[in-house]
Amino acid sequence: MEAFWLLIKYIVLGLLQGFTEPIPISSSGHLVIVRELFNVSIDGLSFEIMVNFGSLLAVLIIYRHDIYRLVENGIRYITTRAEDSKSDFQFILFLVIATIPTGIIGLLFEDYIESQLSGVAVVGFTLLITGAALWIIRNLRGRKNDGGITIKDAIIVGFAQSVALVPGISRSGATIVAAMLVGMKTETALRFSFLLYIPVSLGISVLSAGDLISGDSNLSVVAIPAILAFAASIVATYYSLRWFMNIMARGNLKYFAYYCFAVGLLVILFL
Repeated sequence: MEAFWLLIKYIVLGLLQGFTEPIPISSSGHLVIVRELFNVSIDGLSFEIMVNFGSLLAVLIIYRHDIYRLVENGIRYITTRAEDSKSDFQFILFLVIATIPTGIIGLLFEDYIESQLSGVAVVGFTLLITGAALWIIRNLRGRKNDGGITIKDAIIVGFAQSVALVPGISRSGATIVAAMLVGMKTETALRFSFLLYIPVSLGISVLSAGDLISGDSNLSVVAIPAILAFAASIVATYYSLRWFMNIMARGNLKYFAYYCFAVGLLVILFL
């Protein structure tokens, strides 16, 4: 019975993590809330690493054509300086620049964030902040496409992503809000946000792989549940991101703001 409960717990939390990862309501914040409400938690690194990698694969699948084009044109620009490939090369460069703040801030403040800013009360307030940010940009329609992004824009979006290290601040929400505030079109902001997720998520997966092998003493016990959580996160992230892309195209971000306001207030008042 205990093994069955472990299996269900991994699958449900994998679905939750996968579904909430792409949409601007904070996957980490929701895991904190679920842990507080139902006293459900998972020890060890296996779950976090597997579901993170599952979400990464789903994003890679959805944006595979963009990734292929960027890599092909990036290499082409480096080798031939072809002018029609320059904007894609710059887009890659800006993704690298935007990744740097998150890496530095994560290394410097990871322990502090985990120990001081991961409580359920903090999540309640940070969800309100996420909701307010989404409300501010609900009607924005930018003018910048991929070729219009600047180094300054990339740095601003990168710092916005680093703020999302705090549970309750949505990574996708923070980066999309920042991207639209600097004038990116909706489609460009969405693409930049999720292509920016790739190096960050890949870095986490690579850096954590060694810890998973050497540090998770229950790895043999949780191997099958972790694999199922991994599969659940792929499926949930894929369909959640597709759904979110349609919502972004229709300009309905205000509904996520309403949700964050409601959940944030409920958490503050009752948890």
